[in-house]
Amino acid sequence: MTESGTSVCVSNDRSISSLGACFVYLITGLFLTVGFWVARNKLSVDLVSDPSLTLFLLWSIEFPVVVIIYSFLRKAPEKCSWFRAVGRSILGLISGAFLNALGAISLGAPIGMQYLPRTVHWSFLMSVFTFVPATAVFGASSTEWHRLFASMKPCGNVEYMILIPAYGSIIGGWFGAWPMPLDWERPWQEWPICVCYGAIGGYIVGQILSLCAMFFLRKDKHLKVA
Repeated sequence: MTESGTSVCVSNDRSISSLGACFVYLITGLFLTVGFWVARNKLSVDLVSDPSLTLFLLWSIEFPVVVIIYSFLRKAPEKCSWFRAVGRSILGLISGAFLNALGAISLGAPIGMQYLPRTVHWSFLMSVFTFVPATAVFGASSTEWHRLFASMKPCGNVEYMILIPAYGSIIGGWFGAWPMPLDWERPWQEWPICVCYGAIGGYIVGQILSLCAMFFLRKDKHLKVA
């Protein structure tokens, strides 16, 4: 705490190098690719032909690897076991999916039994991108969540790995929604296909930007030390 009573940035207890973060991104990207590969080559579906099944494959394959990795990067490991971090990640997945679905519907996502499975599985995928890493690392600490997501004051590489890809997926999904109301009559304009592609693209761009932030942060620290 500072003298004025405002919270200060305290580095995460489990740090990771920029090379380690790059390795994490390669693994998570690989599992996303596996999800698409299973959908296409094993079940002969994709986001256009069967959005619900494809989205289910994507989030259910991506979720375990994200939980395993970020639970090892949890804050205060002496107070929180790895299994507890995994447990709260599962709760984060569910609560994050609910909030993502609520946000999508409030912004105009279609309502009805035809679209319900699509919305549910899209929300779970978005939760994997946005809520799960943060709940694995911070749990339900409102102070940490507010500092990171509201004040946007990341401290250390782990928090850059949480913050920037999460915002990237949200912004990417928002841009991906733009073609939906256009009168092009294309199959991929159906909810939530283009939104999903936008979110995945934004997530990947966010990972790249976070690596850049880690590199320049380290470079800046070296310059200050010199």
